[in-house]
Amino acid sequence: MHPDDAPPRMAALRPDPDAIHLHEMPTMSTNPHHHIVKSHDDERRALLEEILRMGEMAAAQLEAALDVVDRRDGKAAERIIANDEAIDALELQVSHDAMKLALRGPLARDLREILAALRIASDIERIGDYASNVAKRSMALNLSPPLPHTRGLGSLGRLVVRQVRKVLAAYRDGDVEAAQQVRAEDAEIDTQYTGLFRELLTYMMEDPRVITPCTHLLFMAKNLERVGDHATNIAENIWFQEHGELAMPPRDKRDDSNTTT
Repeated sequence: MHPDDAPPRMAALRPDPDAIHLHEMPTMSTNPHHHIVKSHDDERRALLEEILRMGEMAAAQLEAALDVVDRRDGKAAERIIANDEAIDALELQVSHDAMKLALRGPLARDLREILAALRIASDIERIGDYASNVAKRSMALNLSPPLPHTRGLGSLGRLVVRQVRKVLAAYRDGDVEAAQQVRAEDAEIDTQYTGLFRELLTYMMEDPRVITPCTHLLFMAKNLERVGDHATNIAENIWFQEHGELAMPPRDKRDDSNTTT
């Protein structure tokens, strides 16, 4: 306690109503069970906040990576690549805090929550990696003349970022229905990705001079499609957290780029 905060020496001799209230407050904290429950709830909340902060960092990184593709800004791309380390560090912190919770001997529901948290943190870390990959490819893309197809990449990227933010909100709120909607909407990402894949493939066949930049765009588009898959993984872990191993409804997949000729 700071010396300035210490009560006057004679305060205990005077009938101070506030002092009575202060003496009454500790009666709650003398209950060991109350301490344990409060500490457990605080740690669960802190874990959730760490994962949400990590998710927002990854989403912001992805938005920034798409922006540097449009602006052809190599310096900004380098910053995005360097910032990926912060997301990696947060994943380690989440793993550490999840293990602390696990060592408390939680119930089955708590164990599902801890396992889901670890899986979701891993998915977010991969999203950060894909954002970094897009930034790296943008630097290589800057060595070639601009291509109109970056607009299609931007459209796909905005859809993917929207899905990431929607699934993070579903996780924050424990909203299984919203998570299921994100999972179902992954088909829209697949459709856009396949369309862009075919467009770039056709463009390369028509003009061999654009093969190199179009190849970079193909890899970037695939990175974005994979981010959509990780958003779907997060949605499925929200389901697992609430329902355990109960089978999920089937979903539509429309990525047929592997069969495109």
